Amino acid sequence: MIIDCHGHYTTAPKALGEFRAWQLETLKAPAERGMNPGVVISDDEIRESLEGNQLRIQQERGVDLTLFSPRAGGMAHHVGTASISEAWTRQCNDLIYRAVELFPDRLVGVCQLPQSPGVSPGNCIPELVRCVQELGFVGCNINPDPTDGYWTDPPLTHRHWYPLYEKMVELDVPAMVHTSCSCNPNFHFTGAHYLNGDTTAFMQFIESDLFHDFPTLKFIIPHGGGAVPYHWGRYRGLAQNMGRQPLDVLMRNVFFDTCVYHQPGIELLLAVIPSENILFASEIIGAVKGVDPLTGFNYDDTKRYIDAVEWLKPEVRDLIMGGNALRLFSRLRARLQAQGTI
Repeated sequence: MIIDCHGHYTTAPKALGEFRAWQLETLKAPAERGMNPGVVISDDEIRESLEGNQLRIQQERGVDLTLFSPRAGGMAHHVGTASISEAWTRQCNDLIYRAVELFPDRLVGVCQLPQSPGVSPGNCIPELVRCVQELGFVGCNINPDPTDGYWTDPPLTHRHWYPLYEKMVELDVPAMVHTSCSCNPNFHFTGAHYLNGDTTAFMQFIESDLFHDFPTLKFIIPHGGGAVPYHWGRYRGLAQNMGRQPLDVLMRNVFFDTCVYHQPGIELLLAVIPSENILFASEIIGAVKGVDPLTGFNYDDTKRYIDAVEWLKPEVRDLIMGGNALRLFSRLRARLQAQGTI
């Protein structure tokens, strides 16, 4: 089974955006606050938004299942108050649930969390529990920078985050470390802020004793791990110089995906990072759209790059394309077993 561990609902029906626009307008002029429009979306609108987009591309590229979450750039945790974030997050997660219910053999839910700058991540626990225990989601996305570009909250390894991690361990759900939009003009959100967030998270893990405190806590760093594979020797050396645990120990808890959009980048990732730590992903429909004029194929057709690596052993390919996801996401494995899919 080929499992894409990184997909977003970037084609959600317009009513979701209209609800967000209402939230933003009420923040600008609270005295003129109108009636909450809610999010009224029919099943047919959801089908139409997916069948011609993510699901079509899945089928064309030979992908069986996608772990599906709200649009990362739309999380925008810096906006408004914690209650604003909570309301927005709930609407986004409910829509993911409906999409999964309509296409249970093609999509599985991963939730957004209602983070807010300066607010304890423990505030996210009720929504995480709801999504996992009531809606059947198998993981969550964690924004390492709820300020969306200014990094004023503590690092991911600070005890500030521990209440959320305790619940993640209890529920046995991994998290993808995924930044959102960038409101700092110095950092383009997909070209700089995303990759900066990935790389920063990895260095935070190196410097900490987080996985001593939470030995079963698991994180996926997306976009091929940011700059990490390309600078693997730097991080090995830094860990050694700082007296930290070797990277092979750290990698018991940290995984990278394959959202790397050219052949040499994929081959570097596969050559440097242990195969048991790589999960297939494409992020469709996501940050990089369009056809690469050098190849004639879409930049984000990451399965094509992996298929072209002739030196990759079949058993390793199977791990990357689905086996590792089934091992990492225990709730996904249980769900598929209950469906009789595996």
